[in-house]
Amino acid sequence: MTVLRSVGALGLAGALGGVLTAALAAPVVSGGGLAAKNVANTFVDLPPAPREEPLDQVTRLLDKDGRTFAQFYEANRTAVPLRAVAPVMRKAIVAIEDARFYEHGGLDIRGTFRALLTNTQAGGIKQGGSSLTQQLVKNILIESARSEAERDRARAPNLARKITELRLALALEKKYRKDEILERYLNIAYFGAGAHGVEAAARRFFSTSASRLTLGQAATLAGAVRMPYSTDPSLGRDHRERLKTRRDLVLDRMAGLKLISPQEAASAKAAPLAIRLRPEPGGCEQSTYPFYCLYVQRELLSNPVFGNTEAERRTRMARGGLTIRTSLDPIAQRAAEQAIRRHVWPEDTEVAAEAMVEPRTGRIRAIAASKRFGRNPGNRKNGPKTTFNLAADVAHGGGQGFQAGSTFKVFTLATALQQGWRFGDGFNTPGELVPGQGYRDCAGHAVNDPDTRILNATGEGSGGPHSIETGTWKSVNIFYMMLERKVGLCNVVRTAKALGIARADGEPLKEVPTFTLGVNEMDPVTVAAAFAAFAARGIYCRPLAIVEIIGRDGRRTHVPPACERAIEEEVADAVNYVLEGVFSKGTMQGQSIGRPAAGKTGTNNGYTSAWFAGYTPALAAAVSVGDIRGSYRFPLQGVQIGNDYYGAVQGASLPGPIWVESMESALRDVEPKGFSAPDMARFGGGNTPGLEQALAEEERKRREAEQGRGRGGHPFFWGRRRLFEWLVGQSPLETSEPRRPFEPRRPFERG
Repeated sequence: MTVLRSVGALGLAGALGGVLTAALAAPVVSGGGLAAKNVANTFVDLPPAPREEPLDQVTRLLDKDGRTFAQFYEANRTAVPLRAVAPVMRKAIVAIEDARFYEHGGLDIRGTFRALLTNTQAGGIKQGGSSLTQQLVKNILIESARSEAERDRARAPNLARKITELRLALALEKKYRKDEILERYLNIAYFGAGAHGVEAAARRFFSTSASRLTLGQAATLAGAVRMPYSTDPSLGRDHRERLKTRRDLVLDRMAGLKLISPQEAASAKAAPLAIRLRPEPGGCEQSTYPFYCLYVQRELLSNPVFGNTEAERRTRMARGGLTIRTSLDPIAQRAAEQAIRRHVWPEDTEVAAEAMVEPRTGRIRAIAASKRFGRNPGNRKNGPKTTFNLAADVAHGGGQGFQAGSTFKVFTLATALQQGWRFGDGFNTPGELVPGQGYRDCAGHAVNDPDTRILNATGEGSGGPHSIETGTWKSVNIFYMMLERKVGLCNVVRTAKALGIARADGEPLKEVPTFTLGVNEMDPVTVAAAFAAFAARGIYCRPLAIVEIIGRDGRRTHVPPACERAIEEEVADAVNYVLEGVFSKGTMQGQSIGRPAAGKTGTNNGYTSAWFAGYTPALAAAVSVGDIRGSYRFPLQGVQIGNDYYGAVQGASLPGPIWVESMESALRDVEPKGFSAPDMARFGGGNTPGLEQALAEEERKRREAEQGRGRGGHPFFWGRRRLFEWLVGQSPLETSEPRRPFEPRRPFERG
């Protein structure tokens, strides 16, 4: 029905129209000086329909299975088409707000005339008479206001504002069909309890959707629109009583209009409100998986793809009504959280963090930490919560990271294999090493360090022959320092960079002789993604948390993996072959996830931090442990973490078990798969002079030690074995993770 037809039908062009026009215009004529000859044109020469800005809507983060785990909003609103609103809800809102909505052209003559008589006598707005279209206009003007002054004008209780509303309502009726107006009204109206729009209201009040509202529920929401603050059910019993009164009024009105029967109205009025308030948390602190949420949030705010400026990106995230599908796997996420929780408590100053990344896609499946996300009481630095994303880099909300330790030896290993080293190749190592010559960074500068003395750690002996396998399995520092010098420091750095290695704080990598010993501070997401490249046979994929963005218009933007070949396929296979031995013959011996796996432990000098990074063909993960107060001021020695005491935390003693437990659970429904066999024609046949004899001698000593252990051994030594373990954190004969001489670094501060 057009405005002209509806106006004619109601007699606006006749006597009543003249009286009404005069009544409407009189206050403006007397108070605003409107020329009498223009009075008749007030509702003929209509302005354009009001400017409509996109409504603020909720942006939701979904896991890989489509479940919401976080949301951002300034207004809790989800716009829906009219067909997604239950017919009974449409009837209820029209019945109570504008019973003749489908009969008039935006101006309800009888209601407006009645209100005008009352308001004119009172000298101001005392009685409503607004049509549903007029209410929509008012809401549009408030929503699209660009300043507080504009918002005040849209709410002003005077007749001038009322006339403006009327004129814009008529213009709106020319622009839209009735159902389109009703749809817009239901999506823009405020229902109370923080719910904007009928869909958010249905979820907030009744934990349901607008399409499934019952008669009683629809009447309740329709009744709330007129007085959303005084009937807010979240504010207590009195507010709910007022809401019930409004509900019953709507039901009576619907019965009076014969939209429902008197029996239906009586039955609905006899029922309780049955409010089931559903929390609508906003922001990462209230997210189910807050650290993953924080990673995605920082990605949205920092990536120019989502807007030219951070302010623009923040506005789009909070108001844009986006649906963001992520790669989060709830099974892997819970596995990581539970494994960490079993070993490290939120109250501990020592913190553990883990990231899980899928090979060949880079999709981040889990981000977990031992602390809860948020601020501590009184904003204390130390406590059970943190606002730092402990598993991520600074760009994604993390801190400065922990030195990665011996996990970096894999980049030297890969470089050596790329250059033609074979399994079994190696050399004799001294008991100590001074890196005084032979090291150059990628700028060609000598970076030798004649003032540093590298020692072998406990379990490595005082020197001797090592191959690339035994040097890796035992994590021999001196062997790897010498291997790095042989293959070239810059070549090792280039390998690491090709595998995505970058410092957690965003600073350039430190290209120094101890690069292979993990002198750079790293985050678990970056390390896990690098190790995932070995599982993917040399394909490195940038860590990916966002896989698809769905706009409010339903348009989908797929975010594909960003992958490239970092190392040769055959080289990756060879690395996997060596790193599998870390579980069977090396520092992780005795720990297994019951399927083929490869990895590398990392323990830093002075036990300042500890790592384990490993992978299967299906999933890679990295675990870091350090003290949140500063890893150098508070080394991991003589510490109680969780329920256990540690004389010294090593890569295999705490990060290793967390990795094993989390990976077992994360992969429980994934079929085991092995690694591709290495090309033995290319990598087999190496030789290290004296290694065979050294290994035989080592085996002889091991057997003697086992025999001594079985007989009780020396009464003083073996009788006090448990005391010794308690004091130093390890068995005297147990192979330990190597540690480096102290190398002064900037303290790790979290806040």
